Amino acid sequence: MDPIQKIRNIGISAHIDSGKTTLSERILFYSGRIHKMGEVHDGTAGGGATMDHMELEKERGITITSAATHLEWLDHQINLIDTPGHVDFTIEVERSLRVLDGAILVLCGVGGVQSQSLTVDRQMKRYGVPRLAFINKLDRVGADPARVVGEIETKLGLEAVPIQLPIGSEQEFKGVVDLVTMQAVYFDGPKGEDVRCIDIPAELRDAADRARHGLLDSLSLYDDELMEMLLEGSDPSIDQLHTIIRRLTIGREIVPVLMGTAFKNKGVQPLLDAVVRYLPSPTDRMYFVKDSDNDNAEVPITADPDAPAVAMAFKIVDETFGQLTYTRVYQGQIRKSETYLNPRTRRTQRVGRMVRMHADEKEDVTEAGPGDIVALIGVDCASGDTLCDESVSYSLESIYAPEPVISLAIAPVKTGDRDKLSKALARFMREDPTFHVRSDPESNETIISGMGELHLEIYVERIRREYNVEVEVGAPKVNYREAPTVEAEFDHKHKKQTGGSGQYGHVVGRMVPLPPDSEVDYEFENKVFGGRIPTEYIPSCDKGFQAARMKGPQAGFEIVRVKMVLEDGSSHAVDSSDIAFQIAARDAFQQAFLRSKPVILEPIMNVEVEVPNEYQGAVIGDLSSRRGVIHGTDSKGASTVITATVPLANMFGYSTDIRSMTQGKGTFSMEFAHYERAPREVQEEVIAKAKERAAARK
Repeated sequence: MDPIQKIRNIGISAHIDSGKTTLSERILFYSGRIHKMGEVHDGTAGGGATMDHMELEKERGITITSAATHLEWLDHQINLIDTPGHVDFTIEVERSLRVLDGAILVLCGVGGVQSQSLTVDRQMKRYGVPRLAFINKLDRVGADPARVVGEIETKLGLEAVPIQLPIGSEQEFKGVVDLVTMQAVYFDGPKGEDVRCIDIPAELRDAADRARHGLLDSLSLYDDELMEMLLEGSDPSIDQLHTIIRRLTIGREIVPVLMGTAFKNKGVQPLLDAVVRYLPSPTDRMYFVKDSDNDNAEVPITADPDAPAVAMAFKIVDETFGQLTYTRVYQGQIRKSETYLNPRTRRTQRVGRMVRMHADEKEDVTEAGPGDIVALIGVDCASGDTLCDESVSYSLESIYAPEPVISLAIAPVKTGDRDKLSKALARFMREDPTFHVRSDPESNETIISGMGELHLEIYVERIRREYNVEVEVGAPKVNYREAPTVEAEFDHKHKKQTGGSGQYGHVVGRMVPLPPDSEVDYEFENKVFGGRIPTEYIPSCDKGFQAARMKGPQAGFEIVRVKMVLEDGSSHAVDSSDIAFQIAARDAFQQAFLRSKPVILEPIMNVEVEVPNEYQGAVIGDLSSRRGVIHGTDSKGASTVITATVPLANMFGYSTDIRSMTQGKGTFSMEFAHYERAPREVQEEVIAKAKERAAARK
């Protein structure tokens, strides 16, 4: 068999606290990659999970950055990426899924499909990633795998096909029945390392037969040959079933569901078997690139080691010895000491050193072929860049990065630390596309923006630890938006004469509000005919409109949901220029916007809170007092899951509040949902505060 077909690039993704990192540790242990299993909750020096190698990760017991490693199982090479579950670090999941061929979606046997499971599933669908589902924590009180399978179908809209049946439940969970081989699988030894396959116990035989019948029924809906066999009364062979499940998994028609408890060392080895058997190799996935030498036409690429090299830099990490660029090779070979083209910058890059990663350890390699995930050292590029052979100019579709929703001002306590702070911020911005830094020209403050309070809190802590810079941070600020609500016309002439050549630009047109569900924040349409505005100045008008959009006249926030239609204007043979039309367009935009009955939009968050039943009423009342809209409550044994949408402005400090309200027993997760028109009193308050800030600066 071709070695490329023995490569599996997989990621482990899930809602926070579903056991992803614990599962990663077990996978590394059973494959012989590590000899001692670390635990996420063991934050002591020398303890902790291998994949959570940052000090902050060990202390907080969460994954902050995705960690890559490679291991071998059943003569196959598996490149594994463990991703964070917390929504604030969603870019880590996004860029990992962008370069992986398959994934394991981990679900908690008690929590089931939770809010972040939905986000991860959406990301997998965006990049067409086939997946296995692993129902974890089946040893916990309240674990119900049948309910979780139902939720995979109802909440995620996937065809869930259980290929295992649990033996026992909660504290009595002992192992699984493999519905393909029809054997009972137990995990013996102090660490579950001895897998024992025996005949199915008599008391489970009927349930196993029913489950097997359900498996065959589900598969036969997608496979005519299997349907015929079942109608004829014959039973498919184990190899036939493996082939059918693999084909349907890669085609994303089904999601095989496996079960176990990583913490209690049960069910992990069969999951690794399933990764090798059912998830795609690089040759099973079709990828497309844009050819900039051919009008950006889409061109398919294949996992051919002899074709021109194409690779994607999907993650950047700055280290003491230089930039570490995590790279996935799609086609051809990337070799040490050779030069490759970056089509975005049109510059070539020489690969000085190349390593294979195991969490934060490095192993030198001289070449990497299709499907390999390696890190290049000393290559200067950005996250999402393509590196390709100099004979072609191919670009892979870049990584989707959501817009930040929260900002705060940051400044060094000592003036002498300003340079170190600038260096830290520049590094984090290069590494993380969802972390933005800007300077407020009016207040002269440095503003950092990110996906949530925890996101910014982690970066502030990293600045203190890694750069030894004490910083002061302002109160978090919500990133509001401004938007027009009615169509407004503009007719503006910019005319300036100051001896010699002057400035002349004249623009006429309309500002049109875009619908709330519009996929773009800004559109430009040119309807100028007959050369009333010379063609070379049309982009200047667009540039002027976009510049004005960045700072709304009401409260200084970005203007969204706006379409600018340029219909007419005039120019001057001598005095018209690029800058004149930019100024004319900028002024015209502001005048039209003030006539468009503008409103302030606020970010609304999807919030999911899990609390013991006795606190349900108090928590719902508290969410309602924060202008939240309750969408539903779901009882799961002794706890209740409340789903709601709440304005971000009212969610600051919620982690402390929920702990005090529920005696530390409540947990919540939150992610950005959409922008919505703020109530009148909130709009007035936001505008009044903006005026106060402007007055204070004068």
